[in-house]
Amino acid sequence: MDATRKPPPAAARPPLDARLTEQRNPRSMRIDQLSSLEIVDLVNAEDRLVAAAVSDERVQIARAIDLVVDGFRRGGRLIYVGAGTSGRLGVLDASEMPPTYRTDPEMVQGVMAGGYEALLRAQEGAEDHPEDGAAAMDERSIDDKDFVLGIAASGTTPYVHGALKRARERGARTGFLLCTYPSEELLQAHDVVIAPLVGPEVVTGSTRMKAGTATKMVLNMLSTGAMVRMGKVYGNLMVDLQVTCQKLQDRGERILMETVGVDRAEAERLLEASGGHVKTAIVMKRFGVDAAEARRKIEQAGGAIGALK
Repeated sequence: MDATRKPPPAAARPPLDARLTEQRNPRSMRIDQLSSLEIVDLVNAEDRLVAAAVSDERVQIARAIDLVVDGFRRGGRLIYVGAGTSGRLGVLDASEMPPTYRTDPEMVQGVMAGGYEALLRAQEGAEDHPEDGAAAMDERSIDDKDFVLGIAASGTTPYVHGALKRARERGARTGFLLCTYPSEELLQAHDVVIAPLVGPEVVTGSTRMKAGTATKMVLNMLSTGAMVRMGKVYGNLMVDLQVTCQKLQDRGERILMETVGVDRAEAERLLEASGGHVKTAIVMKRFGVDAAEARRKIEQAGGAIGALK
């Protein structure tokens, strides 16, 4: 249960549909009469509200990072579950982990209502079936080492609720990311609830806008924070990257030149000897060891090379 927050009193909530994502924005009611530049200025002004709303959720985001890291250290996974824009953002964040931090693709996963086809073409009806969300958790053999984060701007997507209910039944810890007032039921059900209140959208109900931006910001913080805590960053350098293309070769060489003080030619040699793994190459140079011994030292340090003496 997320005991760190409480919903606002009913009197403080909007009338009719209480979801902020469904309210009309009084500042954009004449948007259809504006010039292109005026539209840009209006959208930009609304977007400035997003960072502050995300900042208000800093404690909950940090709590989610701790839950993810605890799961990772026990061999668990981070699973995002969503539909539509929310689902696509989860899949996007998960897909960035292997090339950025050299993670196993299973470690962070994005699960989306409607599957792969819904990434390319909207499958709106796919979100209405909680049993499909539950089946997705069964298919992935979710267990008590995993952390499952449901993402639904409105907080009501049946597919997401079905997935989280089954995940809890299977012993996983769960969280919910939404952009409206969390209900008492939601707070009671999950280990953490993250609710950046970005307010009504410029175009009513178009949650790919402010809600989508807030969601992307939160997921950036969550996955980045977890990877930093897992030792995949040295200083502020992504040293766990694997050289797989020319761009990453250049980046890896520059990281080595800066961290261990070698020239470009020596950096290239170290990378080749390390099998293209920057972290291994750093330890090889710092300790004067071969790749196998460097990998052993990294494993003993739990992946955090900054802790090596």
